[in-house]
Amino acid sequence: MGKHVTVVLYALAMAAIIVGVDLAFFRNRFWERLTVNIGIVLVFGAFYLRFLKHPS
Repeated sequence: MGKHVTVVLYALAMAAIIVGVDLAFFRNRFWERLTVNIGIVLVFGAFYLRFLKHPS
């Protein structure tokens, strides 16, 4: 149960950061926004695979 809660909170944090960056910096710039969003997802994915999937 604890692992599922961690994953949900992690996904919510990622979504909040993406929305915050979009609204703060890239409101009317589609390609820059898309590029930064993909970068954020890749960073979060790498962090998840490194630290959360294998906690030891």
